[in-house]
Amino acid sequence: MTDRRTQSRIPLQPLYTPADLAAFDYAARLGDPGAYPYTRGNRAQASGRASWIQRELSGEGDGKRSNAQLKYLLESGQTGLDVIGDTPTMGCLDADHPLAAHAIGTQGVSLCCLQDYRDLYDGLPLERITMSHSLPAVFAVAALHCVARERGLSSALLRGSVIQAPYYCEDCSYAVHMPFKLRVRMAADTIAFCAAEMPKFHAFIEDTYFISESGLDSVEEMALGFVELRGLVRELLRRGVAIDHFAPRIAILLNCRMDFFEEVAKIRATRRLFARMMREEFGAVDQRSWAVNIAAHTSGLTLTAQQPANNIVRGAIQALALACAGVQAIEVSTFDEAFRTPSPEAHLVGLRTQQVIHLESNVGQVADPLGGSYYVETLTDDLEWRIEEMVRSIEARGDAAELSDSGWFRSVFQTAIERHARGIADGTTAKVGLNVHRVAEQNDTLLREVAERKIEPYRERIDWMKQYRAGRDASRVRGAVEALDACARDENANLLPAIVTATESGATMGEMAGTLRRAYGQPADPFGYAEQPL
Repeated sequence: MTDRRTQSRIPLQPLYTPADLAAFDYAARLGDPGAYPYTRGNRAQASGRASWIQRELSGEGDGKRSNAQLKYLLESGQTGLDVIGDTPTMGCLDADHPLAAHAIGTQGVSLCCLQDYRDLYDGLPLERITMSHSLPAVFAVAALHCVARERGLSSALLRGSVIQAPYYCEDCSYAVHMPFKLRVRMAADTIAFCAAEMPKFHAFIEDTYFISESGLDSVEEMALGFVELRGLVRELLRRGVAIDHFAPRIAILLNCRMDFFEEVAKIRATRRLFARMMREEFGAVDQRSWAVNIAAHTSGLTLTAQQPANNIVRGAIQALALACAGVQAIEVSTFDEAFRTPSPEAHLVGLRTQQVIHLESNVGQVADPLGGSYYVETLTDDLEWRIEEMVRSIEARGDAAELSDSGWFRSVFQTAIERHARGIADGTTAKVGLNVHRVAEQNDTLLREVAERKIEPYRERIDWMKQYRAGRDASRVRGAVEALDACARDENANLLPAIVTATESGATMGEMAGTLRRAYGQPADPFGYAEQPL
């Protein structure tokens, strides 16, 4: 008999029937869309002709170059924006750091100071669009707040998001080389600041996409996500921030792989788990606190350098699953993902994929179209149980800081990486064009000319940064950085006002990050190139 399993290794039956849902309680397990426990979606009506927020992850070169990229996407019909930093930016290093030279602007945009953000946002209607940031949250929020103030815009009008990953960033994505306690403080300070100053902004994005691209399965992805989310909620409550003051703006940015029905079921289970957690465990009474917004990114890990045209099909399948699951925003990883940040051609294909699904497939006409399926409901229940059990198991291991510092989280990611690699190598995980249905390299030409077009490091940024530093009011910068140092040493103070002031003074992200590290007893430069932040 064939061993039927989901990609998360959940056993499957060859057929699902009414017997699998014999004791099913519609009101308790599902409810109508827009009603507790929000399994079927957090809106009462399907989107119809309206759409989820359609966006493509962007960022390349400097702020000006990325600004042109964002405007191109808006002109092509994109309905929201998302920008990612290059590797130095994501690691809180300035472009003129000695280790940054080979990566400036190649895997995202280089953003080091307020002028970079002015260039990035130039001409963009920040009061009318959602501006999402896959960037170090505390510095991105401060810069956005400063630019809005310069334009005379109320920060209360700003919509968009920043990602939070303080538990796991050192182990599986972009290391900022800061202690666990500081990383959590930066996240909680950002969320608390935005709850008061930017109430329409999603400063609490639990980002499970980044961690899951290490090879985690759906259960591991969401369990680790809930562990981090719950930890940050507890930290905010410990500070005296009321649950209903910040919970309505919590969102989850998750991954979508190739197991169509498992991904749909995962999203439905996530909504139900979140609703129950917020109402029953954390005591939220505002219904908006129970209904989590979910954004999703199709999986870059599922894409291949071989036969890149196949990646268009993969992106379409994953985006269709997300549309059926009723998420609030979608980003499609582009066909050249294995080679580079998206080319203009790949960006357009990713966006057109969403537009075709939205306008031509009719899947958005009915809320939760797969609801009631014997298979989908059984799988939703199974995933919910498995995620909840793993959360309990992780939390029973003890304090999250100790798990992080001891390397336990890192071991989870390492195991996932090795498991994924073994599956590809031994053929257990079929990957068309890579380990099955291959073609000779000389015949693998479709879309390669576009995909292999290189992005050269934006090294002119190095001289630009030197000129920028030389042209600042040095005494003003030093005063602001010293004030930030004092603020960081007061654990009861929120870091954001001091970071806003330092950003306005002309301090760079690298200088501010170095100041925070020193305040917590670590070197300003984790790589030893400079002893002082300035």
